Amino acid sequence: MITKAEERRGISPEMLLLALAVLTVVMIFGAGAAFAGTDATFDTALTKFTDFLEGSGGKIITVLSLAGGLVALASGRFSLGQVAVPVAVGVGSGTGIPIVTSTVTATI
Repeated sequence: MITKAEERRGISPEMLLLALAVLTVVMIFGAGAAFAGTDATFDTALTKFTDFLEGSGGKIITVLSLAGGLVALASGRFSLGQVAVPVAVGVGSGTGIPIVTSTVTATI
C-alpha cells in the first residue's frame, strides 16, 4: 500500500529514466533530414530590403540621423555622440549590410 508520504515524493527515478529513454528514441527516429540554405522563400524580400538599405533608404536614414544630431547640437549641449552616431549610422548602412548578408549566407 502507498502511503501519503510516498505520494508526495513526485516522480520515481525509474519513471524518469523511462521517460528519458522514450524521448531519446522519439528524437532519434523522428528526426528528418534538414537541408539548410536550399529554401528560397524569402529571397525576394531579402533582396528588396537589402537594395533599399544600400541605396536610397540608407541615405535617408543617415540624413535623418544627422538631422537629429544637429537638432541636439542646436539645443545647447554638445556631446561627441551627436556627431559619432550619424557617422556610425552612415557607415553601418553603407558597409554593414553586405557584411551581415555575407556572414548569414556563409553560415547557412
